Amino acid sequence: MIKGVGGIFWRTNNLEAVKKWYSDVLKLDISEWNGTMIKPESANETIFSLFTAEDNYFPTEQQVMLNFQVHSLDETLAHLADLGVPLAKKPESSDYGKFVWIADPEGRLIELWEK
Repeated sequence: MIKGVGGIFWRTNNLEAVKKWYSDVLKLDISEWNGTMIKPESANETIFSLFTAEDNYFPTEQQVMLNFQVHSLDETLAHLADLGVPLAKKPESSDYGKFVWIADPEGRLIELWEK
């Protein structure tokens, strides 16, 4: 029945600052309608995963966590360092890939993933 994720929507307290941050840091081309379309690439996956309220994978006060796939975590880390974006968690590697966390201007943790 479901063929893909249709979008991610949330409220923000400082629209212009958050738009600029996502544009500068994650290179998302945010349009005048305050959004962008991310077109899937071949072999790209979208994961839908539920966590219990007590799970500590990400902070319990954060209801949703964004995860963006990147082509190269090393290149992404260099870009983040150039911008002075601090890491919220050290890079990790596992059987699932390489991961790092950063926080947006409102403190939402974002996981960046190289598959």
